[in-house]
Amino acid sequence: MLTLSRLFAVLLTCLALPALAGDYALRPGDKLRVEVLQQSDLNRTVLVLPDGSFTFPMVGRVAAQGQSVTSVQAALRQGLAPNFVAPPDVYVSVTSLAQRPRQAATRSRSPAPRAAVNQQNRIAVYAMGELNRPGRLEVAPGTTLLQFIAQAGGMTPFAADKRLRVQRTNKETGQTQIVTVNMRSVMAGRASPIGALADGDVIIVPERRLFE
Repeated sequence: MLTLSRLFAVLLTCLALPALAGDYALRPGDKLRVEVLQQSDLNRTVLVLPDGSFTFPMVGRVAAQGQSVTSVQAALRQGLAPNFVAPPDVYVSVTSLAQRPRQAATRSRSPAPRAAVNQQNRIAVYAMGELNRPGRLEVAPGTTLLQFIAQAGGMTPFAADKRLRVQRTNKETGQTQIVTVNMRSVMAGRASPIGALADGDVIIVPERRLFE
C-alpha cells in the first residue's frame, strides 16, 4: 500500500525532474536531493564534486558523473540495503544544474572588449555545508576565502566556523590536501593559512556540534 509520505516523495521527485529523469548525465556542480523514506535523518542535498562523486552516510563515495538519476538512485539503494531489514525506498532528484561554461567568443579582427576578456578569466570553487548559497561559484583569480564566503551569502547560524575545511587537489599529481581554517581568526584579521583560492577548491562548512 502506498503511504502518504511515499506518495508525497514521489510527487516531489516528479515535480523536480520533469525533463531530467531520462538520459540526463550528471556532471560536477549538479546538486541532488536524496530522500530515504525509512530513515528521514538521511535526507539531504548533496553536491557532485569536481571528481564526479559525492559521499553519503552508510554508503561512502558514490560515482555520479556521467550517470543518470536512476542509476545513482539504484546505487544508493544497493549501498544502504545492508543497513535495513528490506531494501529502502530511495528517491533522487536534481535540485539545480551546474553552471555551463561560457562559450568562447567567435574570433574577429577587432580585439574583444576588456570587460569581456575579464569576464572569461574566472575560476570555479565549490562549497558545501552551512553556507547560505552552497554550490559552484565562479570567482576572480586571487579571491580569498573570506571574500568567497561573502559572495556565497555568508555562513548560516549553524556553521562550525572554527573548523571550516578547504580541500585542494594538485592537478598534476592528483594528491589532495585538506586544510582546516578557523574563520573566527581570519575574520579577526589574522592571515588565512591557504592564501588565495585555486580553481577546483572545495570548501566544506560543517554543522556546529552541541555546545560548540
